Amino acid sequence: MIDSPPTAPQTGPRHVGSFTTADGQAHRFCSLPALAGTGSPGVARLPVSIRILLESALRKCDTPGTTAEHIAALANWTPDGQRTEVPLSVGRVVLQDFTGTPLVCDLAAMRDAMARAGSDPALVEPQIPVQLVIDHSVQINHSRSADALRRNMELEYARNAERYAFFKWGNAAFENFTTVPPGFGIIHQVNLESLARGVSETDGIWHPDTLVGTDSHTTMINGIGILGWGVGGIEAESAMLGQPVTLVAPDVIGVELTGRLPEGVTITDAVLVVTQRLRAHGVVGKFVEFFGAGAASLSATDRATIANMAPEYGATIGFFPTDDRTIDYFRATGREENDIAMLEAYYRAQGMFGMPMPGDIDYSEHLQIDLGRIVPSVAGPKRPQDRIDLADVSGTFERLMAEPVADGGYDRGGALERRSPVAAAPDMPEDLGQGDILIAAITSCTNTSNPEVLMTAGLLARNAVAAGLSVPPWIKTSFTPGSRIVAHYLTAAGLMAPLEQLGFNISAYGCGACAGNSGPLDPALDAAISAGDLVCASVLSGNRNFEARIHPSVRANFLMSPPLVVAYALAGNIRVDLASAPLGQGRDGQPVHLRDLWPSAQEIEAALVHAADAQAYRDIYAVNEPGGQLWQQVDSPEGTTYGWPDSTYIARPPFFENFAEDNDAGAAIDGASILAILGDSVTTDHISPAGVIAPDSPAGQWLQARGVAPAEFNTYGARRGHHEVMVRGAFSNPRLRNHVAGGVEGGVTRIEGRGEPLPIFDAAEAYRAMGRPLVIVAGQEYGSGSSRDWAAKGTNLLGVRAVIAQSFERIHRSNLVGMGVIPCQWPEGVSARSLGLDGTERISLPDLTHPIAPQSRTRLVIDRADGRREEIDVTLRIDSAPEAEQIAAGGLGRLILRRLHAGAARHDK
Repeated sequence: MIDSPPTAPQTGPRHVGSFTTADGQAHRFCSLPALAGTGSPGVARLPVSIRILLESALRKCDTPGTTAEHIAALANWTPDGQRTEVPLSVGRVVLQDFTGTPLVCDLAAMRDAMARAGSDPALVEPQIPVQLVIDHSVQINHSRSADALRRNMELEYARNAERYAFFKWGNAAFENFTTVPPGFGIIHQVNLESLARGVSETDGIWHPDTLVGTDSHTTMINGIGILGWGVGGIEAESAMLGQPVTLVAPDVIGVELTGRLPEGVTITDAVLVVTQRLRAHGVVGKFVEFFGAGAASLSATDRATIANMAPEYGATIGFFPTDDRTIDYFRATGREENDIAMLEAYYRAQGMFGMPMPGDIDYSEHLQIDLGRIVPSVAGPKRPQDRIDLADVSGTFERLMAEPVADGGYDRGGALERRSPVAAAPDMPEDLGQGDILIAAITSCTNTSNPEVLMTAGLLARNAVAAGLSVPPWIKTSFTPGSRIVAHYLTAAGLMAPLEQLGFNISAYGCGACAGNSGPLDPALDAAISAGDLVCASVLSGNRNFEARIHPSVRANFLMSPPLVVAYALAGNIRVDLASAPLGQGRDGQPVHLRDLWPSAQEIEAALVHAADAQAYRDIYAVNEPGGQLWQQVDSPEGTTYGWPDSTYIARPPFFENFAEDNDAGAAIDGASILAILGDSVTTDHISPAGVIAPDSPAGQWLQARGVAPAEFNTYGARRGHHEVMVRGAFSNPRLRNHVAGGVEGGVTRIEGRGEPLPIFDAAEAYRAMGRPLVIVAGQEYGSGSSRDWAAKGTNLLGVRAVIAQSFERIHRSNLVGMGVIPCQWPEGVSARSLGLDGTERISLPDLTHPIAPQSRTRLVIDRADGRREEIDVTLRIDSAPEAEQIAAGGLGRLILRRLHAGAARHDK
């Protein structure tokens, strides 16, 4: 029940009331129904995600960054109303180690900068709980063996000892910072199964659990009714240091799910349809809320699978409200009954419990997806939104082989049947052909939080083993679950053994192929691919399949459900039509089709009993020292500040030098050269690779000059703590296509659009010696993909002052601002192609002055090599006044340090 609230105070939380749990205890909260009763009757029809933002504003009103105007803007949100900036004070931050490394480096460097400026370095301290899960560093060097997990972990610790010592220092140096060691699980699944509480109490007030994370797939948590999304490390630093996360109050797209999935169709098939539909509709920068009878029918783990893919369909969140299915999930995963009761009572008191039905809520737009019409699907070979019906995969691949690269093809029309011999070696084929599968990975992120698709994969593997089928030994199979609970329930169901018989031994509890950590192929296979110029394939159950991400030699990468990964591994080639052709020949000599192996709904349901073992979840997450002996052996330094020993993994970043100096002048850009002209859908993988470091690349040459052998390079992801490596890796993706380079593929450009191509880093250094500012020109959806802050940091360190694109992905645009790089947007219909830009031009933004007005237009001047001058107005994608402050200060971290330093100075007086 809701008690009558007191009259609204002038300061502090607004509309504080109380609600009662089943045990009769009263608990304080900021009551949205009470607000609705005092002049805001439309609150009950607001999207649930907007109500959670509203609760935060009520609770934090009159604290820095949150005002009564923000409450009014959210309480009066309308589907087509004017959008203003609003804050969210999140309750916690989650980090993964690739993105967490530079963030902890920044915090350590900020402490150094404060000490040099004469302030207490301990003032740089997270103000809310921060949890770092080390999950991205493991590589799949070993697979298809019982000891693969142990051997990969030993290699992981050997390769990353310096980083892990640094994390252990941070764990001790910062009071509000905790680390989950390697081998425990991935950030999203650990967050879903253990870290999430649903509701929390702060200063005696109960409120929703909210968070941001430095991984774009933080949105998995939206599947259990928790508001959170991925941000770059730059925004995460701000949230950790007590600043509200600011965003423009979003449009909310209501996606009504109807019907139920047919038998033989998985939730992965559904999420690929959702991704295709929403990406085509256009939801970038918007909230998506799912509702309706179809949504109500989905389990919490099915919802989490759909929510996880929000970055792929472009939304900030993919949100499912809290209802009975949420409560079932919290109970099945071993949460305390008192906590579950509090969660349900709170959301009922707020009027936010239960799945909305059509007509209950006013959304900006209403889309409908019928689950009953979904068919088995895959996505690829280059983007997650490129869904293909399973029956059309073979034909689509063969068509793409002939299509030009500019249209997403491979331009190999006459080479479809080409084969390349493989050097004789154990377990190798005689030759390879187009579409041969070389990597088959049941990888963590999207699907291993979902017991149903994993049980289906295990049952299919059992049936395949019984039929006498096997996976060719040259296919690199791997299984990297998102948490240890997966091995528990598969073993309990008797399904781990058949997966292992097909080569899907557990290789790691962490991010595998999906994060670019596939590890090496046999050199004989690499050589055959290169010699034959083959388009070979990977099949994986993750969420990202961008070019060169999975493996640099494997050009075609297809996303699919775990059971389809097993099926394609059995088939051996992506050109096998699983809808009609056999996967192989059984021990009885008869052909075996996919339909012969697919388990029934009843078999899947019976196996799922083993995945609802609440005590198993409690036991797994109750481990006091989850890192085990390897983690205990990591020796780390102590102290408030870090000593920065000589290292090629960790170095003090240069972003905070002289932060207190006034460098706000000089916003205008005069006579900049174009470093790169890029096309559509350039991802953060293209801008800041996470995978292998080539020996002949600028980063590889820098490492070798410091005595690091190529065999010890590790990956760009593992070396994100060293700016000298990362700036040399910026724009070094071998599949980058830069128009300035004159058609040469790779991370190269030409000085002033002329001469021979050279690495982009070398060109940037040459321009720096000239004293020349730089710009990058791009197409649509610039910066899509993972939320890598190094994509923005590397851009900054190369000397790029502005990026001019047709449109930006949300996180990368914000990260550019956070690093002081100005994002500009071409007018509709204008592009580098329409302007005929080729890199010989000089670009100026002569009218920029601080403070820059958010979303304003400014004059861009193009001076062409033949002396012609052209002017065009572009939109400054600086979306709020705080972002304008960040640009003026040279970046968000510098701005925060100025405020901390100024506050310390006032306190000393």
